[in-house]
Formats: sequence, C-alpha cells, structure tokens
Amino acid sequence: MNYVRPAQVAGYFYPSNPDKLRKDINLLLDVTKPKEKFEKIFGLVAPHAGYVYSGKTAAHAYNLLVGKNYKRVVVISPSHSEYFPGICVFEGDAYETPLGLLKVDKEFREKLLTEDELIFKGYEGHRREHALEVQLPFLQLVLKDFKIVPVVMGDQSKRNIDLLANKLAEVTDDETLIVASSDLSHFYSKSQADRLDSVVEKRVREFDFDSLQYDLDNHTCEACGGGPIVALMKAAKLKNIPHSMVLSRTDSGDVTGDNSEVVGYLSAVFYGD
Repeated sequence: MNYVRPAQVAGYFYPSNPDKLRKDINLLLDVTKPKEKFEKIFGLVAPHAGYVYSGKTAAHAYNLLVGKNYKRVVVISPSHSEYFPGICVFEGDAYETPLGLLKVDKEFREKLLTEDELIFKGYEGHRREHALEVQLPFLQLVLKDFKIVPVVMGDQSKRNIDLLANKLAEVTDDETLIVASSDLSHFYSKSQADRLDSVVEKRVREFDFDSLQYDLDNHTCEACGGGPIVALMKAAKLKNIPHSMVLSRTDSGDVTGDNSEVVGYLSAVFYGD
C-alpha cells in the first residue's frame, strides 16, 4: 500500500486500545437494540463527537446494520480543520483505526469524480478530520468485508450539495451504504439548542431536504454536516428511497449534566420498502 491514513483521534474521541474500543462499542450497541428492522437501508445520519457524548446516539443508527452486507460505505464528512473549494475523495489506499485497516474502494472512487474537478481526489480535509474517522470503528464492528469511500466537503454550498447528491444517485447501487456525519447546534443553552435542533429533526423526519437547506442557509438551525445530510437526502429521493426515520436526538448535557452550553446530536435512517 502506498498511503495509509493513520488514526488521528484514537485516545481522544474514542479508545486507542482495540479491546477497550470493541468493549465500549458493543456496550453502546447492547443498550440501543432496535425495535424494528429495516430491509433496504440506503443511508444513515450519525453524530461525530467523542463516544462518551454521542456514541449512544450513533449506536442507534449502526445497530440497524447488524447482519447486513454492503460492498462499500461512502462516509461524507464536513471539514473542521481546513477550508477548500469543492469536495475531496480520499486519494490514499486505506484509513487505519485501532481495529485495523479499511481499504478504499478505488474503482468506485473514480466514478464519483467530476470533470470540472468540484469532486476531486486528494488529501484535502482528510489529514486531521475527526468527523469521518469516528464513524469507522462502528462500521468495522457491525459490518464485514467492505471497503470505504471517504468524502470530505470543504465547501457546503448548494451547488456542491446538489452535485454530490446527483453523482451519488448516479453511481450507487444496492451494495452501497451512505453515512452522513454531522453534529447539530454548538454551545447554546439546552433550551436554545432544542429549538434549533428540533428544526433539523422535523425536516429529516418529513424528508424535506429543500426546507432543511433553506433553514441551514438562513440559520434557523445549525448542523456542521448539514451539507452531507442534505446530499444524502437528495440522493435518496433521486434513488426513489421513500422513507426516513429519526432514531435518536440528544445533546451533550444529557451526559455531562451541564445544560448551559450543549452540543446537539441526531441519528437517522433512510430506507426503502
């Protein structure tokens, strides 16, 4: 392999010891067993804070994948540490976590790229990004024999969101899962956060991506991965995926007990009949 992207936030956002990591994730999965099954899952929304804060919310989504098979998982992340125009698909060979290597589906990666290079392959946004990395150990524990397609949105403009949605709809198949990585509002009081985050919840529940885009653009709500969520929703609609369900919505105050400045989390599933 030419380039493996090493884990950057192991020991910070989640345990660096593989046995402890497995134990922690399995515990989170054990306490979030789903009440119903979804046969055809097209995509998930999952939060990306430290597991102690948002892991339980994420586990509600990842539990739905147990026993399922996918050839690849496209993980779409915002970029927290560097801004760049366009959307960057990881050019390297693999991502590494304490649970091992996850190889990149290079053939699928090429299909995502666009001639105008708004969707391009490179390393921009991937070097230190936690929002993508924290999804991977969950995937490693609930799925087997899959590759990843790591995607970071440097610019979450409507043009880029629409481009990514159309491209995903064009190239995905039943063997592809999409994960949109996003937290919600940051550092408001619990009551303020609830007002903002309930807007995102409502739009996702009603499968109303146009209104969610409008609300994000006009600051009626906040989501650092709003672009990935809207792109996933639009791609799902283009693929005639009819259903959405919000699985869990929480905030950091539920864990810390400090409700003066919280971060919001949401998990959701988009699924067919």
